[in-house]
Amino acid sequence: MKQKTIKKSIELVGIGLHKGVSVKMVLEPLGENSGIIFHRSDLGVDIPLCPNNVIDTTLATVLGNENAKVSTIEHLLSAVHAYGIDNLKITLDNEEVPIMDGSSIGYCMLLEEVGIVSQNAQKKALAIKKAIEIKDGEKFVRVEPSDKTIFDFTINFNHNSIKEQHYKFTYSTKAYKEEIARARTFGFLQEVNYLRSIGLAKGGNLTNCIVLDESGILNKEGLRYKEEFVRHKILDAIGDMSILGMPLIGTYISFAGSHKLNHFLTKKILSQSDAYEVVEIPDTATTGEEQLSYAT
Repeated sequence: MKQKTIKKSIELVGIGLHKGVSVKMVLEPLGENSGIIFHRSDLGVDIPLCPNNVIDTTLATVLGNENAKVSTIEHLLSAVHAYGIDNLKITLDNEEVPIMDGSSIGYCMLLEEVGIVSQNAQKKALAIKKAIEIKDGEKFVRVEPSDKTIFDFTINFNHNSIKEQHYKFTYSTKAYKEEIARARTFGFLQEVNYLRSIGLAKGGNLTNCIVLDESGILNKEGLRYKEEFVRHKILDAIGDMSILGMPLIGTYISFAGSHKLNHFLTKKILSQSDAYEVVEIPDTATTGEEQLSYAT
């Protein structure tokens, strides 16, 4: 399988979830082996995608350095990764990626509109060779060896509209668009009110977030999937794990995982050279339906 980028540049204007500020985003193709690079056009600063550039995971995944930062990158990265894009420049004129409708389906449609092209260099992936785990009390995230890419997630909230949910997702681009991409971010009304009181969640509303009060879901249209909450956690995890810099071949398992635990997991994986192997993906996939696999 060859590396990929987009056919041409494309731009959109949207609102950031936390700052509520308008931001223009431009996606541009990059050459082979360039990776994913964020660029703050208002500051003239590049921020390459890598675990060492993650500076905050409190409410979203944030990349940055001493000169600039880019926030809430996980939904966009999830779609970019799901469509197999290896090389891409993401230019923003403000610090936060547009929230769109709170899912990644808008980014999927954007990538399909602009088109994706194969490049000459071979695509590489990070194949997990031994189990690696990060724990925080009962919460954990773990990767295990597998010849496929699988995300197996469980959540348990003390709320009648969520309770315990579990979903197991085997990666392919087609399955991602059908099973994961439309799952929206969610929050509780009491928490949203608090976040707004400290200057966050200013861009959040019922058009880009599932909002719950004590009795149920406030969105009149209801849910898009029966397990939309846990599916969105998978969407986030795919975006967070893409910060490894190449596709993951292995099984990701989590109970109540978070951006913070995902970040610690990526760093722990890369710190143990015997935990993974960088492999080339064979040329056996069909465009738009590819499933990463590797005979370990």
